[in-house]
Amino acid sequence: MNHCHHEKKVVVAEKAPKAIGPYSAGVTTGHLVFTAGQLGIDPAAGKLVEGGIQEQTRQALTNLKAVLEAAGSGLDRVIKTTVFLKDMGEFSLMNEVYGTFFTENFPARSAIQVAALPLGGAVEIEAVALLPCDCED
Repeated sequence: MNHCHHEKKVVVAEKAPKAIGPYSAGVTTGHLVFTAGQLGIDPAAGKLVEGGIQEQTRQALTNLKAVLEAAGSGLDRVIKTTVFLKDMGEFSLMNEVYGTFFTENFPARSAIQVAALPLGGAVEIEAVALLPCDCED
């Protein structure tokens, strides 16, 4: 029988943008994976996708999905997201795209307007998700 271990394990996500500082794309511990905030960066180009809030939201969530899957989780296992917006006036545009990634059993969510995001991004999204585990509690 496998046992969950409660030490910290760094997630390496080949399909997501590389970390550009002293942080990890994600970290797992116990039953959970915590992601770093994901911007609308095209991993191949290493820069923000063209377009506005909706294109960046789509790419940020695609990057988030890649980090979660690299950890052995997925969007369907997300329990909490935090959405950082450069402009709260773009909330409904972000939300339209967000609703195509999360379609049922929605995670809890906070949305916050911030003064600025890295690379001049319009949106950054982070998540906490469950890992599959056969532990006995």
